[in-house]
Amino acid sequence: MLILDITVVTVALPDIGKDLELSRAATTWVVTAYTLLFGGLMIFGGRAADLLGARRMAMTGLAVFTASSLLAGVAINAPMLLSGRVGQGIGAALLSPAAMSIVTTSFRGAERNRALGVWGALGGTGAAAGVLVGGLLTAGPGWPWIFFVNVPVGLVLLVLIPRLVPRAVARRKSRIDVLGAIVATAATGAAIYGLIGAGDNGWADPWTLIPLAAAAVLYAAFVTYERRISAPLLDPRLLLHRPVAAGALLMLVATGLLITGFFLGSFYLQQVQGNSALITGLLFVPVALGTIAGAHSAGQFIGRFGYRPVGVAGLLVAAAGAAAPALWHNTTALIIGLTIAAAGQGAAIVTATTTALANVDHARAGVTSGLVNTFHEVGSALGVAAVSTIAAVSLHSGGTDTTGFTRAFTFAAVTALVFAVAAFGLVPTGKPPVGMRVSAH
Repeated sequence: MLILDITVVTVALPDIGKDLELSRAATTWVVTAYTLLFGGLMIFGGRAADLLGARRMAMTGLAVFTASSLLAGVAINAPMLLSGRVGQGIGAALLSPAAMSIVTTSFRGAERNRALGVWGALGGTGAAAGVLVGGLLTAGPGWPWIFFVNVPVGLVLLVLIPRLVPRAVARRKSRIDVLGAIVATAATGAAIYGLIGAGDNGWADPWTLIPLAAAAVLYAAFVTYERRISAPLLDPRLLLHRPVAAGALLMLVATGLLITGFFLGSFYLQQVQGNSALITGLLFVPVALGTIAGAHSAGQFIGRFGYRPVGVAGLLVAAAGAAAPALWHNTTALIIGLTIAAAGQGAAIVTATTTALANVDHARAGVTSGLVNTFHEVGSALGVAAVSTIAAVSLHSGGTDTTGFTRAFTFAAVTALVFAVAAFGLVPTGKPPVGMRVSAH
């Protein structure tokens, strides 16, 4: 449900923007508000689950997510919709790590590996189902139902969790770094605000430069603060560990490119090619399946060839795929290109997680996993903000001017190519331990 709510919205965005008369910036925030809060507060949610109990935090997050889904569904203007998306992001940040904790602590040995396999498969299924469900619901009862559908599911789970999940043993009380979580999320939010604003105001405008400068200051303040307190949300020195830094960077780039493909493709297919939301959702199915295929293949290739070759190859494939819709302007080129790109991005995502976690000690495994998953969501938010600005002329024109789409897909291809070169130097050689299983979120 949490992963589905990232991709399900991309298909419905043109209809949402039209019905609520949203600006380009507001339409972009419909995606980024959710992923920003989801990623920015995820490590905080993990710490809260450890200290206050996974079941308690899972139910708290689920209640917030369900109520916020209802608010988003009944929204009649941008403030209501964005408030609902912010609430969904906060709920997801509390729920996701708590649910993962319940899975990992409820099983042992081979059973745990099987449970994590189911967890990972459901995450991939959620991403794939999102594009189809988004098209079906938007074309059928209407876009509010992409949010309403969460409400009965959430209510049923709120009843079932207390009956099926045992209460966790209380742990020693410790401090939760609330200020660190707020500062980190505010820094990313300021960066996204500046990136989105550049599409309307230009890169030299104060409304672009001031938020970007504020983001830099807030990031610096976060690093300084986290190094000084005794119980930090995140020890910045963790990113000095090469495998962790490489994994975080790969995750940021790969997920940013993946979600921007859905974002740009949805507007291109509906505004330029004149497809309905339902046809758009159906056309996106092979793209989503490409992500799953790439991720599944990467798990095997990493064991055979190691982290670096698979990470570099994944980004090169992503670059080749993104180049197709930049060079040829038709539906076939778009879907084939995005499917190829998604396979490469899926491979890079698995490489990112495996690289970061394979060589970290058990004491830091939880925080490292939280860090990588944070970069997963933040990458989505930053990627959508960047391409929305680059494609602004096309989004403003309703697709009558396609130069913005061409520039945005070109940017995606060049970005993937540049980071493929960077990955060759940054991603370490070596292979994961035999039997290691990695799951995102």
